[in-house]
Amino acid sequence: MGTGFTDQGQVYGGQIGRTYHESTPWWPEPARPPAGAPNVVYIVLDDVGFAHLGCYGSDIETPNMDRLAAGGLRYTNFHTTAMCSPTRAALLSGRNHHSAGVGAVAEFAVGYPGYLGVLTKRAATLAEMLTPHGYNAMAVGKWHLMPLRDTTPAGPFDYWPTQRGFDRWYGFPGGYTDQWHPELYDGTTAVEVPGGDGYHLTNDLIDHAIGYVRDQQSANPEHPFFLYVALGACHWPHQAPAAIIEKYRGRYDAGWDAARDRWLAKQKATGVVPQDTVLPPSDPEVPAWDTLAPDEQRLAARHMEVYAGFLEHTDQQLGRLIDYLEQIGQLDNTLVMLISDNGASGEGGRLGCVNVDLQYQANHEETLQIGLEALDRLGDETTSPHYPLGWAQAANTPLKWYKMDTHGGGVRDPLIVHWPAGIQDGGALRDQFHHVVDLTPTVLDLLGLQAPTEVKGVPQMPIEGTSLAYTVREAAAPTRKQTQYFEMLGDRAMWHDGWKATVKHTTGEDFDADRWELYHLADDYAEANDLAEQEPARLRALIERWWAEAGAHSILPLDDRRGERTAVGGWHDPRSRFTFRPDMARIERWNTPNVTNRSFAIEADAAIPGDGAEGVLLAAGNFFGGYTLFVQDGRLHFEYNAGHARYAVQSDRLIGGGRLTLALRFEKTGHLEGTATLLIDGVAAGAVHLSGTWPINPARSSLACGRDVGAAVSQRYRAPYRFTGTLHTVVVTLGDDQVRDPAAEAREARTED
Repeated sequence: MGTGFTDQGQVYGGQIGRTYHESTPWWPEPARPPAGAPNVVYIVLDDVGFAHLGCYGSDIETPNMDRLAAGGLRYTNFHTTAMCSPTRAALLSGRNHHSAGVGAVAEFAVGYPGYLGVLTKRAATLAEMLTPHGYNAMAVGKWHLMPLRDTTPAGPFDYWPTQRGFDRWYGFPGGYTDQWHPELYDGTTAVEVPGGDGYHLTNDLIDHAIGYVRDQQSANPEHPFFLYVALGACHWPHQAPAAIIEKYRGRYDAGWDAARDRWLAKQKATGVVPQDTVLPPSDPEVPAWDTLAPDEQRLAARHMEVYAGFLEHTDQQLGRLIDYLEQIGQLDNTLVMLISDNGASGEGGRLGCVNVDLQYQANHEETLQIGLEALDRLGDETTSPHYPLGWAQAANTPLKWYKMDTHGGGVRDPLIVHWPAGIQDGGALRDQFHHVVDLTPTVLDLLGLQAPTEVKGVPQMPIEGTSLAYTVREAAAPTRKQTQYFEMLGDRAMWHDGWKATVKHTTGEDFDADRWELYHLADDYAEANDLAEQEPARLRALIERWWAEAGAHSILPLDDRRGERTAVGGWHDPRSRFTFRPDMARIERWNTPNVTNRSFAIEADAAIPGDGAEGVLLAAGNFFGGYTLFVQDGRLHFEYNAGHARYAVQSDRLIGGGRLTLALRFEKTGHLEGTATLLIDGVAAGAVHLSGTWPINPARSSLACGRDVGAAVSQRYRAPYRFTGTLHTVVVTLGDDQVRDPAAEAREARTED
């Protein structure tokens, strides 16, 4: 009788008769990994500069990452895309980021092939490539390969990790999250962690990573695993346990200029950079340390102490994972690749900030006094800090510029490869030019596998990276990579055969008026000697080559817009009426009602028992910005947390019992100001004037109904402060008088990386 096909697409190999006596059973051949296939672990640090790790030059204590370097290989000529989502797209797929549809951060989707805001299904992830060969694939941490508009309880879920080859995922979907009160998902289900004392996101992520490996090795020890560890560290907010921050007190009192010199000397002594490397001129926006006032130095030094503690804490947690792999006998047969996604972030401003949301995104300048008052709290759950620009420059030593730039400071990053079973000269350096797009082809090469031509019925684009597997055993081999383009938000660069042409573009200016620079990286590691005037023909040839690459990899059209792209990408929900219900899953902040600079109303249908009730009716945001409507001490309360100020009002009478409508009506009276009025069953019960509201969405984190989640919006209660009465619905209605601020939204969106 007929045979048919199995779910795996294999032809059925048995025989089917009228009864089982006349039939031969058959089962499809299970997926089997290549003989001796190692486990694979990708570790991605966030916003960690070229010099930040101890083994790359700094004096920050990173013994566990240094241990990987000492037992493996350190690459000194490795590059990324200069930004978060694009680097992750290239890393996981082996295709250039524009080819894969992620030319910029996921939120900057503008409807062109290179800027889809999702990792196209024509570019399978390494997880999708390995699982058909018997691997189990698990991921923890940051994803950021889908627009945040997709992060809802209703999906769509097509581009979530568990739909892109990973069996399990525990992490956060966007560019960053609070380390003390993160917004996490298990698979596609929102989970809420207790946060606060005794909790830190990095600990939690490593706990889950270890748990995933434990479970997989217990259930399926004959099969290898692919583990993707994408930490939130060290992206802002810079937050770490106080004890580890305190270790660094006083270490950076000499300032960033001295650190830059000190770290360069260590890089030369350890061979990370050539002996003739010279520092390029300092960024004009970075003040010389000795020009700062003593209090400014004190604040700036403390910011670096916090960051150093954050990075060392990260190293400690990674050490737990490394130790666990060794404990279960898997470390020697595990291929570990550790990178940072881009150079150090220069987004902190001249002196850094206590609340980066407020200063950088809302353009509300912090005073020195605000920083000094928070000096001993920096890094705790009441702060959302970012260090000053000068420390980012030091972090990228000896390179210039920063994350989002295509000069070395944005794109040259650490790469450590550790694989005791496959690397014979542990502790060695490699100087071949390579790029993040080359790592997945390297894994395939080492495993002896070919990239699939079709995945789940979708034809695949060719792998575009160049394997660096040859460097594992051929220390002095010339690089096999010949060409690599760079483009990020209008910045462009072209590397070919040891030469690099690059341009730092200014947003809004004519692309054709940009001045290109030319460097011979073989002789000029830090891009300090611009040869554009001496080698015009070579420069022209590199620029022409860049345009050819642009056409081949979907880079065009050039687009230097930042936050303005979000309107095109559809961040903001067009609805004017939202109905929420108690105990629903939280709503991520980019899907919350956009109450910015407009009139709005919140109406809660609630029943109050005879002995009273208390708790949150609706809360959007967190300690650093948001709004909350709640019941306390028998009265209705509203608080608007503007970051720089808190506006609060309580009802002028007790609520009473029974089923009631408890409401807040905000009437806009001017630009970024208005009056908030409480109403009980439609009757006004108190008002407060808000003289300075957020120019961007005030919800600095998620919205929850019937409770608050994370770091509470109001200091008058502790989250979750669940409502103890009966809450039926909460309806938010938006007025039609909104005036949006594209510049403010641009600043906000720029930090989603």
